[in-house]
Amino acid sequence: MKRAELIRHLERHGCQLLREGGSHTVYVNRAERKVSTIPRHREVNEILALKICKDLGVPKPGV
Repeated sequence: MKRAELIRHLERHGCQLLREGGSHTVYVNRAERKVSTIPRHREVNEILALKICKDLGVPKPGV
């Protein structure tokens, strides 16, 4: 899955950019009080994308 698609999915479900790190971007879901990091690669592994969504309390992409 493309990183940009994952970020759009997260933002549609209420997640916000918290900060930029050296090699990761940190997103937060304030409603769920959860935080997760997203690597700065063009492609994000499907399994990792599912883990990020689970960590942030949002539904799986494509659902």
